Amino acid sequence: MTTVENKEQAVEMTTEEWLAIRTEAGLRIDPATAKVTWRWAQVMDPYGVLPHCPEVDCVGRQYFARSPESDVWVSFDDLPKATVDALWKKADAMDDDDDWPF
Repeated sequence: MTTVENKEQAVEMTTEEWLAIRTEAGLRIDPATAKVTWRWAQVMDPYGVLPHCPEVDCVGRQYFARSPESDVWVSFDDLPKATVDALWKKADAMDDDDDWPF
């Protein structure tokens, strides 16, 4: 069970339900307006909600996106491929600055 607290009350749901909310939210993310961030996290469990498994212990940079009107961050792993491709294309366009002094 996972406990999710909102402003009114704590809501208990299974981990599967919690993950399903992210998958559903990912379908509604528009790459043109999405907010994107990253953090260091377990590669096999970017949200940190699964029991720790030493056999697959590997930390890496994990990327997340959300709609501007939402507070639900969605791992790039849970987004449709077209959305991820558009977000990477947008990020690549921001990196095309050749005026770096180093």
